[in-house]
Formats: sequence, structure tokens, C-alpha cells
Amino acid sequence: MTRTPWVVEFTALEEEVAALRHNVRTHLGAWGLKEVVDEAQLCVSELVANVITHVGTGTPTTLVVLMRGPFLRIEVHDPDTRALPTLMAASVDAEGGRGMALVEAVTDRWGVQLLADRKVTWCELATGSLPSGGRDGGPRMMRAEAMIDLYDATGPQVRMRTGRLGIAEGEEAAIFIITDLLHWLRAHGRDADDVLDRAQTRFEGEVLELP
Repeated sequence: MTRTPWVVEFTALEEEVAALRHNVRTHLGAWGLKEVVDEAQLCVSELVANVITHVGTGTPTTLVVLMRGPFLRIEVHDPDTRALPTLMAASVDAEGGRGMALVEAVTDRWGVQLLADRKVTWCELATGSLPSGGRDGGPRMMRAEAMIDLYDATGPQVRMRTGRLGIAEGEEAAIFIITDLLHWLRAHGRDADDVLDRAQTRFEGEVLELP
């Protein structure tokens, strides 16, 4: 199933939240992901409410919903790089402060990415769907993608257009990662060539064991 990323630009207003929740339900239903609709709607509500409360009513905001491997990823972009979401422990009687705690409770992971002109608050929900190609990369793919994200100089603007980090950009980020690791090994007096040879041997052995 083709799941084209959904990108919507809107003004952060209370009355927009209901429409966003409705559209999330519609899109995820079309994507065959009804099992995560409730959690996704909650995340959208809380992330947008966070913008309204801490950045300001009327803030130009962008919602991006896309697949990232087996995860449904929800991103909310806003122009304020100072007001960062905070995970706080709120009492049962508190009227606010539970937004990110709710996101933390229902998602597999969440975070904030700061760019020169915006911040991106994101969260991911496991769906059980396999990435394109039909094979779940497992924890190694997840670790690699998380590391590549740290080295991604292009930011989420690329993902808004393609739905994921482009292969060329990911390859460039991987080169930076390997280069930095080689510098780290050299700084600690290790033989970088030996480590590369051992890594290549291990990789080839594991590839041969794949079904």
C-alpha cells in the first residue's frame, strides 16, 4: 500500500484541532492503520495544544504524518525555537501540564529537533507494518535510522517532500558517521583498518545467514 505523506499547513487555533483529528482518522483509515487512530489523534491534539499554549494562538504551524519504517511518525512544526516541550509530572487535579506526559505514555518515542528557523516536535507509534521491501530491519535498522537522524543536515524539510530521509542523504550521513567513528578509534590508539575489516567480515557473515 502506498502511504503518501500527509502535510497540512494551518493556524494554531483551538477550533482547528477537531478538523485535524477528523482528517487524521480519515487518512489512517485509508492507510489501513485503524489500530493506532486513537493514539495518533491524541498526539496531534496534544502537540498542537502545546503550540497554542506555549508559542501562541494564531501561530503558523505545519502537521506532517508519514510512515518511517514500521512506525507512524507525527511531526508538528512551529517557528519558535525557544519554547521547548517539557515532560512534567502533573497532579490529578491539575488543569494543564499533562500534554507531553500523555504523548510519552502512548508513543514508542518522541523528541524535538531544532532548526535555524523552526522546531519540530515529533513522536512515533509502532504499527506492525513492514517498510517498503517487505522486510522488517529490526533493532539494527532502528538504531541506524536514529543515528542517521543525528547527522541529517537537511532536517525534516526533506521528509516533508519525500516522506523519509532520501537514500542519497542517508548515504551521506552514514559516511559522516563512519568517518567520525574512524577518528574516534584513531584518537584512542586503535587500528581503524582492522576494525573496518572485522566489521565487513561480520556484516558479510550476517548477510549470508539472512533468509
